[in-house]
Amino acid sequence: MIEDKTMNPADRALQPSEKAPLITADKVNKHFGSFHVIKDVSTAFYQGEVTVIIGASGSGKSTFLRMLNRLETHDTGNIVIDGIELNADLKHIDAVRREVGMVFQSFNLFPHLTVLDNVTLAPRRLRDVTRAQAEVAARELLAKVGLADHAHKYPHQISGGQAQRVAIARALAMQPKVMLFDEPTSALDPEMIKEVLDVMKDLARSGMTMIVVTHEMGFAREVADRVIFFEKGQILEEAPPAEFFSNARNERIRAFVGKIS
Repeated sequence: MIEDKTMNPADRALQPSEKAPLITADKVNKHFGSFHVIKDVSTAFYQGEVTVIIGASGSGKSTFLRMLNRLETHDTGNIVIDGIELNADLKHIDAVRREVGMVFQSFNLFPHLTVLDNVTLAPRRLRDVTRAQAEVAARELLAKVGLADHAHKYPHQISGGQAQRVAIARALAMQPKVMLFDEPTSALDPEMIKEVLDVMKDLARSGMTMIVVTHEMGFAREVADRVIFFEKGQILEEAPPAEFFSNARNERIRAFVGKIS
């Protein structure tokens, strides 16, 4: 599993006033045709912070997450990641994607490659790491996610939960500064969800900056520094989990939490 540095949320992230944000979104808008999916969203994410984004299906949360590594373009507004403005400049996009790892609902592993080759491919091609160096690092990551004995298997030979843990190891192999998770447990059978969440909890405790779109409220309560609620393309509320879940100011949020908790 990921090294546990026994950090609690207060230790992981300094207050916003104490340091500059790692990611900023300023008045970001996105349309799909006539549908205004993201509406003047402004927020910031800080190094070492774990942010959980929740909301109903179609609220814009996954679209917003995908814009943070340019899988979706934004129409207006500004997104800056580690000092790099995310725009149409391919050099900027490449620079950001080298620092931002992403784990999707589906595992997206290459079926013709072994687990080990799936994890080593990006570092070898994008960071000019030798095969030997990449394999040493990949084996360490696979051990941390509990899959050391599965390195030479192919994706069809492992379970969905194991495949998602391989996807996490693959993203970590690029040594990103921030990890994005887009509903990483939604495609898993219930008995496999815990094994993936346990890896994510370990990763959070190690100090990784994480932005997680999920319906796993237990994860949000236990691990998050901040919870953001999206509604109809806007941020309706953002607050620490204790405040968010026990003292939400908005009746829409109270109703949503009551249904899924």
